[in-house]
Amino acid sequence: MNKGKVCVFGSFNLDIVAGMSRFPQPGESLIARNSMMGAGGKGANQAVAALRAGARVHYIGKVGRDDFGMFARRHLDNAGFDAVTLFSTSKCPTGNALIYVAGADAENMIAVDPGANLTVTDDEVEQCRPAIAAADILLTQLENNLPAIEKLIGIARENGTYIILNPAPFQPVSDGLLAQVDLLTPNATECTLLTGIEVNDVPSAKRAAKVLHEKGIGALIITLGTQGALLSVAGETERVAAFPAVPIDTTGAGDAFNGALASQLAAGVTLADAAQFASAYASVCVERAGAAASMPTYEEAQERMKVSIV
Repeated sequence: MNKGKVCVFGSFNLDIVAGMSRFPQPGESLIARNSMMGAGGKGANQAVAALRAGARVHYIGKVGRDDFGMFARRHLDNAGFDAVTLFSTSKCPTGNALIYVAGADAENMIAVDPGANLTVTDDEVEQCRPAIAAADILLTQLENNLPAIEKLIGIARENGTYIILNPAPFQPVSDGLLAQVDLLTPNATECTLLTGIEVNDVPSAKRAAKVLHEKGIGALIITLGTQGALLSVAGETERVAAFPAVPIDTTGAGDAFNGALASQLAAGVTLADAAQFASAYASVCVERAGAAASMPTYEEAQERMKVSIV
């Protein structure tokens, strides 16, 4: 596969994960079945996914000058990225997330303290201009401060870099910003919040897609968990099938999908084929514990694509 260049701007969080038989009720203490600590954050996770799915990756993020920040530097230095731009601040801690994973479907509940992720300055974004201009794809999310994201997307537009925005975790964004994005990748919950339409299946996703196109978005992929995803380009829709999986931890599924999608688009694969690969890639990811640690390789996703889809 031709290795394209993906620039990922986004959050780094230290994840603390507890595996539970069920989610605790308010005021209740439960004994966890297991626990683990590892690298996370939507930006860092998607960067690792893009890398392992075959792209050359430049990751850009920001951490605190604390123990978690030192952990972040070690992790990112060892990940194998082409380049890392890691800003830091002494005013906020490194972002961190407390995660419960419970039940037979390995569903998750997450509380995030974004910390340093919300302190990216205009000057820091400006320093990233050469990296953004050199990339085939800019992949970003909404786990950083919105002014930095807006400036970054503006730079990408100026330089003709293809922009993927994964609107997670949800925060209100203007229609003007959405219209600057080449590809929007919300999940069902984020799509509901963006449109006011309750999205829980393919028909409701199609109705929401129509609203998003009216906001100026040319292409979008709405991920629907075990129901697969809906690809909609200028109002023409196509269902992206889900691949069978036995889930252990769904925490990084969306990040796996987005990183793999970016890697394929950077390599020149069509949007429909890239989405199919991303679906297979995410199905392998959920069968492993952890977020960044669970990202599969390009070859593993290709192998998964040989099985029957649902």
